[in-house]
Amino acid sequence: MSSTQAEETADVIVVGAGPAGSTTAFYLAQAGLDVLLLEKARFPRDKICGDGLTPRAVKELLTMGVDVRGSGWVRSRGLRACGAGLRVEMDWPDITGYPGFGLVRTRQDFDHLLAARAQAAGARLHEGTNVTDILLDERTGHARGVVARRDGVEHRYGARLVVAADGASSRVAVRMGLQQRKDRTMGVAVRRYYATDRTSDDYLECWLDLQDPASSGRRSMLYGYGWLFPVGNGMWNVGVGTVSVHRRPDIDHRALLRDWTARLPEERQIDEDHATTAVRGHALPGGMSRTPQYTRGVLLAGDAAGLINPLSGEGIDYAMESGRFSAEVIVQALARSTASQCDRALNAYPQLLKDAFGGYFTLGRLVVQALGNPHLMKFVTAHSLRRPAVARMMFKLWCNLIDPRSNDAADRVMSAVLKATPAP
Repeated sequence: MSSTQAEETADVIVVGAGPAGSTTAFYLAQAGLDVLLLEKARFPRDKICGDGLTPRAVKELLTMGVDVRGSGWVRSRGLRACGAGLRVEMDWPDITGYPGFGLVRTRQDFDHLLAARAQAAGARLHEGTNVTDILLDERTGHARGVVARRDGVEHRYGARLVVAADGASSRVAVRMGLQQRKDRTMGVAVRRYYATDRTSDDYLECWLDLQDPASSGRRSMLYGYGWLFPVGNGMWNVGVGTVSVHRRPDIDHRALLRDWTARLPEERQIDEDHATTAVRGHALPGGMSRTPQYTRGVLLAGDAAGLINPLSGEGIDYAMESGRFSAEVIVQALARSTASQCDRALNAYPQLLKDAFGGYFTLGRLVVQALGNPHLMKFVTAHSLRRPAVARMMFKLWCNLIDPRSNDAADRVMSAVLKATPAP
């Protein structure tokens, strides 16, 4: 398909206005590039998510100049981990350069806010625009734009580069021949909203004793957790998620949610009478499940690249960080004088992601693989929660908030392990 058929052009087309795409578009537009941001839905629109933001994600918001003090934001002090009859509250780690708090906000509001932020920086947003194909240069095979449908009409948009930020099932990545790798972690999560008399909480709450309802005899523990995150005004995002290296299609996550919520204290009001939405689920391909993250004029960001924390299933922080990284690389690349120099600069993007996340994602995959053993998962849950120092170390690892400059022995050990762990 020839790129000369384009009817509207830009320096860069960003496909998908989620956290990765909007962050990318924001930084590109701020740098003076002409950016076209294409979103298949219309805002406000929902996304299946836990709605929780770690300090890593909050840092990205603050760097973008987003005001997180107003209504709609719920602050969290840290994590409350529950399991084996125990409950431990841990504040977010105090790390220089990171805020000391997390946030909760529904994706319906959050994504709309980020898209508007990109628009304010100068990006052109087209909503209701579903990208169906890539425009390829007939000579080089490089992407030179996209084909999309809006209001039943086909449109062609041309650009020097395309950023695929269109989610885990990324049509753009698939069209470029980039399939998900089977040797990475795969998570599955389901969630539901509830309206209760309990208005809020200072901590994000995670329950670590998920039990497979389909297992016979003594129930086996699964690697994953159930969560209760306050979104304000008595509303709660409640869900369960599991992660594995060897795919487990046999787990009924809706049954898992029913089983776990039935064991919650009655005063939490997490029951059918207080549910406000249906149960919805989604897949979480993690650990850099698509490689390379740059090929023939297309960069992958966020879930499209499989940039999801293999331990926690968190993806918003990595989506925004990868959006910032991709924009930095693109700005430098498009300033080069020749096509070969530009391509050489863009080929640095996968290594940039490996340097930032690779060791952690590899270590996370190894931990998930080990804790896939139900007996080990049960042992680690019980013994880590009984030992505050171990629980805090596991918490730092779980949320990837390890301070390499800390004098804390656990931080130093974990930092050394991460440095020695090869990227995937």
